[in-house]
This record gives sequence, C-alpha cells and structure tokens, in this order.
Amino acid sequence: MFRKENISDCQKSLSKDDTQKHIQQYIIEELNYSFVDKQQKLKDVTNNITKITNILKSIYEHDFNKNDYSTKIYLESRQELIQNISKNKKIIQFLKFLVSLTSIDEKFILSGSNSLNLLVEMKVDLSKQSFINIRIKNISIVGANFIRSNLSGSEFDNVDISGINLNGALLLNCKWKNIRINELHHLNGHSSYVKSVCFSPNGKILASGSNDNSIRLWDFKTGQQISQLDGHSQGVLQLCFSPDGILLASSSDDKSICLWNVKTGQQKIKFEGNCNTIYSICFSPDGTTLASGSDDQSICLWDVKTGQLKHKLEGNSFGVLSVCFSPDGKTLASGSNDNQIRLWNVKTGQQISQLDVHSQGVLSLSFSPDGISLASDSVDKSIYLQDVLAEQQKSQLIGHGDSVNSVCFSPDGSTLASGSLDKSIYLWDVLTGQYNTQLIGHGDSVNSVCHSPDGTTLASSSGDQVICLWDVKTGQQKSIFMGHGDSVNSVCFSPDSNTLASGSSDKSICLWDVKTGKLKLELYGHISGVLSVCFSPEGNTLASASFDKYICLWDVKTGQLKSKLIGHGESVNQVCFSPDGITLATGRYDNSIRLWNVKTRKKHSKFDGHSHGVLSVCFSPDGTTLASGSVDNSIRLWDIKTGQQKSKLEGHRNTVRSVCFSPDSTKLVSGSQDNSIRLWDVQNLQHQTRMNGQSFFIEPPFILSEAALSAQDINSMNINVGQQISFDQIYKDISSTFSQRVDKYITILLISQQPIFQAKGALILKGEFINQAGIDLRQLLKQRGSYILESQIEFKQKQN
Repeated sequence: MFRKENISDCQKSLSKDDTQKHIQQYIIEELNYSFVDKQQKLKDVTNNITKITNILKSIYEHDFNKNDYSTKIYLESRQELIQNISKNKKIIQFLKFLVSLTSIDEKFILSGSNSLNLLVEMKVDLSKQSFINIRIKNISIVGANFIRSNLSGSEFDNVDISGINLNGALLLNCKWKNIRINELHHLNGHSSYVKSVCFSPNGKILASGSNDNSIRLWDFKTGQQISQLDGHSQGVLQLCFSPDGILLASSSDDKSICLWNVKTGQQKIKFEGNCNTIYSICFSPDGTTLASGSDDQSICLWDVKTGQLKHKLEGNSFGVLSVCFSPDGKTLASGSNDNQIRLWNVKTGQQISQLDVHSQGVLSLSFSPDGISLASDSVDKSIYLQDVLAEQQKSQLIGHGDSVNSVCFSPDGSTLASGSLDKSIYLWDVLTGQYNTQLIGHGDSVNSVCHSPDGTTLASSSGDQVICLWDVKTGQQKSIFMGHGDSVNSVCFSPDSNTLASGSSDKSICLWDVKTGKLKLELYGHISGVLSVCFSPEGNTLASASFDKYICLWDVKTGQLKSKLIGHGESVNQVCFSPDGITLATGRYDNSIRLWNVKTRKKHSKFDGHSHGVLSVCFSPDGTTLASGSVDNSIRLWDIKTGQQKSKLEGHRNTVRSVCFSPDSTKLVSGSQDNSIRLWDVQNLQHQTRMNGQSFFIEPPFILSEAALSAQDINSMNINVGQQISFDQIYKDISSTFSQRVDKYITILLISQQPIFQAKGALILKGEFINQAGIDLRQLLKQRGSYILESQIEFKQKQN
C-alpha cells in the first residue's frame, strides 16, 4: 500500500483517519463477511493499526534508530549483542524487517543500516531475499551473501561492499554511490602470466609486464588499455616509473633494461651492460639515476639521461633480488639470495653496512617515508622492520597460508575438512563458511583428508610420512599410524569405517585397523609412488593410482592384486568408484578422464575437455554426474550417461587440486592452489527459476522481540509485511528474456582468508554504481560475470 500510494512517512499515514477509513472501506467492499463479522473485523483492523503505529513510533524513538552502532566506538557493545542474539531466529527476522522498512520510510534508514550490518557480522545467510528499494548508509557489509537476492531499486551510500556475493542477484535501477570496495578492475590482454605491475606517480596509469614479452599501459579509472610497448625479446620481469611519471623502466629475461616514453610509447634508451638476468630496478628520488640488481651478484647505477654506467656495486655472494633508494636518495638498500641486506652510499658506491636477519633470500625492500625504517620480506615467509640508523630489528610479522591440497565433506554435509601445504587442517561450518577448529599436528604438507563414514573421525596424511586420526567433535588427535617410508599422498576409509587405506610415495599401500591402529596388510605392485586410493562401495575392492601410469585393483581381504588397468599415457592422479561400484573413474596428467568397467576391466569412455592435467575426480552420490578438477583452474561437470560435458565452473585462480560432492548431490566443494575453498550449487533448475526473479517474497511473519525494542506492547507481536511482491511488466520481460543467458552454476559459498567480490549472473539495468573515487563499477561487475542489459535490450528492439 505504501509503495503504491508513494507514501514516505508510514507512521504519520497510519495515524490519519483517512487512511484507516480507506482500509476499513476495502474490507467492507472486497471481503464477503456477515454484518457482525464485518464489525468485528473493522474493530480488529483499528486495533492493529494502533498497535503498528505504536510499534513504528517505538522503533523511530529507539537508540537503535539514533546512533550508528556500526562504528568502532560501539564494537564491544556490538560483539556482546551478537553473542546474545545470533541464534535467535525471531530477532534475525525482525532485523530483516527493519532493513525492509527503509524502503518505505527514510526515517528508519539508520536502524535499517544498523540491522544489515549486524546481520552481515553474524554471518546470516541473506541469499534469495527481497530487498527491493532498501536505503542503506555508512556501514560495512563486507562478505555479505546476497546470492540470487533482489536488490532492485536499492540505494547504497558510503557502503563497503568488498567481498560480497552478488551471484545471480537482480540489480535493476540501483543507485549506489560513494561505494567502498577493495576491487576495481580485472584487466585482460596479456597472453601469458604477468610478473610485474606498477602505478604511475599520479595514480592514473597502471603498467603491467608479462612473460609474453610485452608491457601494457592501462587507464586506472576505466580499466581500458592505453598502449602496448614491445621491444623485449623475452619475458618482462620488473617495471618502475620515474618520479615525474614521464619515463617507465623495464627489465627482462633478455638481460636488458629499457626506458620508455610513457606518453608516446616509444623506447628511449636500452641498457645492455649486464650478462645475467636483472631481477630488480629502481629510480632515485630525483629521477637521474636508475639502480638495477642482477643474477651476476652486482648492482649497477645508470645515468638516466646518457644511459652510461655510473657505478657497479659488488659484494654480494649470490644474485641481487631487490634494490630500493632511501627517500633522500643518498642510500641504496639491496636484498640478495645470500640472505643479506646491504646498505650502500650512492655517491661513493661503498657499502655502509650489512643486515643479517633473514634465513633465506630477500625478495623485496621498502623504506619508510622518513627513511628511518626499512621493511624486508623473504622466502623464509617473514617480514622484518629494521631501524636503519640503529641497525636493529623492530618487529617480525609471520602468518602465511598455502595451497589447499584436499577437501572432504562429512557424511551429513555440515562440516568440510581441508588439508593444506601449510601443514594444518581446518574444519569448516558449511552453512556459515567459518572454521570451527584448526587441527595442528603434522610436520609437513597435509596431502589428503578423509571423513569416516560414521562422521566421528577424520583421517589425514602428510609429507611427514604420518597418518593421523582426529576426533571431529573435539578436534583432538586420537591416534597416529607410522609405517610408510615416504610421503603419504592419499587416505580412504572403508565403507564400514573399520579399515583405513593409505597410498605413499614409497610405492606401497597399507591397510590399517582403525580401532587398534595396527597394520593389517601391505600391498606392493606399483613401481612408482601411489597417488590415490579408493574403496569400492561394498568394501571388497581397493583401487589405486600411481605415477607408473597403472591403475591397480586389489582384493581387500587377501591383499592380492586382482588386475592392472592400462590406458593412460601419463601418471594417474586419482581414482574414484561410482556409487554402484560398477564404474571406476580416473584422472590423468594427459588432460583426460577415463571410465572403466570394474567387472570386465575394460575402458568404456573417455572425457576430453580440460586443457591441462586432471588432478581430482568425484562421482555425485546419485551417480549421474562426475566432477573433475584440473591444473587449468577449472572444474567440469560430466553427464555419466552421455559422456557430454554439462558445465564448466570457473572462479579459481590457480590449480584445482580436490573436488567433492555433498551427500545430497546438490553441492560441490573445490580446493585450490589459490589457497581458497569454493562451494558450488549444482542443483541448477530449481534455483534457476528463482534467480530469474519474476517474483520475490518477504517471508511473513516478522516477529518483533523485546531484545531489539523495549516497549512492552510490541513484545512477540506479529506483523505481516506482505505476501508476493510483483515487478512491473518490464522487469518480468527482462528476466524472462534473459533466462537462458543466466548461469546455472554459480558459487554459493566461498571459503577464503580474504572475501572475494563475486557477481556472476547478476542482472543489471540502468542505475548507477559509483565508488568513492568516482569510478563506475559496472565494468568490474561485468568482468565478474554480470549482465549489463541495456545493450541487450537495444539489440532485441532492433531485431524486432
């Protein structure tokens, strides 16, 4: 009613006699009640309007609608509140109501913004919600999950949207301004990996150097390429702008340094005095000198104007990886593969001092603006801050993660286990994406994790040659199995949870008694390391894959080799039985997947599509789909019956090492070398219709609770906010027109150390999306997979 009548003050409107008479007249005319029933109904309506008016008044006058509780000064109070209400579903519903209330009355923007901030901080799932026309200001919603939600007509002002998930969202006629986000553009153009990037001093240009031998200059505001600089015969290693931004220096694997005119794109000077690879370059603050560090253990100081060598600084015992001038230009710092940091007098070329703090090569150096402190980072994963004058260490910052090697769902699908190259195991809550427990105990990379079928135990194997069993509930280590002579690459529980199989680089497979921890059988037959082991569904057969290109099938009871399958030209990375035990899937480094008939031992299908090696394969529990993860960064879904590729899931930025279906076959989890875990919705059609958004719902009833408001008369009061909200006909036309364009497979949960902004399949029409720097974010949304519909509509109109 408020939207239809364009009412902006709902509290004032409900207090008017005209409004109440309008509602009463509707009931008398439209609803077929008897006279007595009508009188009672009219009385009830009047009472309800009075209560709702009082409720709105209480909300308006409450501190929650007067103070910005998202700020730091309320951090302690906010955390205490979250602890008290995070599991109260009624209060969560009420907070959603307050967010929706901003769409009809701007007086409630502060309480609605506070509510949305709380919902996001509590990790409440905001997917598939209707947030039409909401108005939000001055808060952070970092990491919010708006997958397949309707945010059409929403107005965001000074809102931090970093890392939010807009996959499949409807964004029609939005007005987002002063938006804060830590991602701006995805720049595509290089044909090989990018080794170096550098901003111009005025921040308007970004330079990138690639292994494709080229340098590209990009307009930072628009994300468009300005020019391409060609001149190096091998990959570009380092880039550095001169302080005035007129020149760009580049070093290359071709052992040369080039100076480029940024405006014209022309090569000005080529320095060719080094006989080895140049790892680092840096302009002096006045722009007259260029320093270069080389693999030949030397540092060269070049005259930028003439191109002549001014000084050659020697004293390193290994290659120089980094160089950096002090702000006054008098001192040069260098970092070397000999683990040392050296300080040099630029005028004389003499070494001033040597700082010995790192245990491995020094990769990067940076002076503080006052020149007093020097920061250094190293292959040893540490960062040091040095007092240059006193030559003392100020602080040490450590805490890096690494590649995710293995992921596995618990049998009930609620918990996800992940094992990493950083030697740790995490147990994640699938619903919230938060980790509940960190399991520490391995002394090397965790290569494989596997839940027992009863869900009580987790097995892990490691490069430390040890297998650990963990209590999933407590996180405590239950037992350790030791017996392999090399890295243990794979573990798998038998269907009855009584036996654990392990495959190792020592070429052996061990079968362990889970209860006693004793070795039951040791299987030998492979001539190279064993990469993967998998029990058949009935538990009688064990399949193993190896570097030796063979797949072995073993009798679990006797330990005898039943047969060897040959068919791949390279090592077999993983094996997986179908749920019925009839088919065995194998993934290989030859980019292929093969399906074998277990009974006949014959290959009956080959799936081709990946452009690099296949590291992981997994059948869906219903047996209809096979998922595969590859070095090409993608996940593919295959139809088992037809052998056709159903879909390609893209999102990871590095090798996909592990894939695993949830027990109900609706979700797929993937672990990658980009250090992240992604959760994918693979149920497609059911959510496809909802995603296209021809109608959305605000779920009634919203419950008001004294925990949010203190007025007694609103305690446990139900408010029916409304049933179905239909879009205008043009919205319906848009969503139906593009229903075939919207992606069926989108990430529904991304587990990562840092939230990643996602917008795959979002539908955008008109509106504005402007960040605090005045940059239009629609280019970023498009790069993230959103559909900008204006051009599509114009194209369709021309066709008609």
